Formats: sequence, structure tokens, C-alpha cells
Amino acid sequence: MTGSAKEHEITALLQAWSAGNEQALPELVNRVYDQLHRLAKKYMAGQPPHHPLQATALIHEAYIHLVGWQDVQWENRARFFAAASQVMRHILVDVARSLRQRRRAGGVMETTFDEACMLRPEKPRDLILIDDALTKLAEIDQRRSRIVELRFFGGLTVEETAMVLKVSERTVMREWNLAKAWLYQEITENN
Repeated sequence: MTGSAKEHEITALLQAWSAGNEQALPELVNRVYDQLHRLAKKYMAGQPPHHPLQATALIHEAYIHLVGWQDVQWENRARFFAAASQVMRHILVDVARSLRQRRRAGGVMETTFDEACMLRPEKPRDLILIDDALTKLAEIDQRRSRIVELRFFGGLTVEETAMVLKVSERTVMREWNLAKAWLYQEITENN
């Protein structure tokens, strides 16, 4: 089965589930689990070894949140994975904030923002700084913030991000580059 056929099947299952077909949910979970697991593993790769969550636990936490979103009308799989990535982001940031509160007695940690930090935050503080900066960016430019969220946290391609936001791929690339530059400046100034 081609990638496009799989995408259409996932979209059909999402739409059936949104329409109230409870039997579509187990099949949907079977179809998206591997991709969600790859996404969760990517997030967890940059976490400390003693992190309280593992990739599977992160997926299960996200699943619990997403199952409650039955009223959402899913247009396609890209929108679903965008929502899943947003949920995973919030879960990881909540865990990072909790870890930070437990370690308040420690010294100051240095954090820098670059491609490596965007792709693999090494410390809970990195993730919190990225999240805080991303929240601030959203107040200034919602679309740029959403692009970073979709690309960084969601693992979406430029093409998928353009589809979700209903803009051109060229716009996504331009905004992605501007957002990364703004985030770099924001994080380095506030570190």
C-alpha cells in the first residue's frame, strides 16, 4: 500500500471517529501508533536517562488527551499529528517544569538555542525555555509559532505544515527561518 493510500485510510478513520463511529478508534490507533511512537522517541531521545516518562508512556498520555477530542472534525492525518504533537509538547513541558521545581536548589544551567537544541533539548530547562519563547512568539506572530510547533514538536514536513496552515511551502520555509532566528535571539537574551 502506498503512503498516499495509507494517509487516505487514516483520514477516513479520523473522519469516521469524529462522526461518532466508536469502532473506528481501535483501527485508527493501530494505524497511527508506529508514527506516534517514532515522534515520541524523537522527543524522548533528548531527555535525561532518569526522565519519568518513556516514549510509550508519552504516547499513552497523549492518547488519553486526544480521545477526549471527539468533537473535533479531523480534516486529514496531518491535522491529527499536529494536534498529537501539541499534546506531547504540553505533556513534556509540564514534566520539565515539575522536574525543575524539584531541582531548584541546584546551580544555574546554561542553555543555548541552535538547531541541536531545537531538535533535542538536553535538559528540562531547555524545553521550558523553548516553550516560554514559543508562547511569547505566539503573542507576536501566531503563524510563525504554529509553524515551529508543527515542524519541531510535530515532526511535520514543510509540505504537511503548509497543508495544515493552508499556505505555500515557500511561506512555511520563510516563516520557519524567521521564527528560528527570533527564537534564538529570545532564548540567548533571556538565558
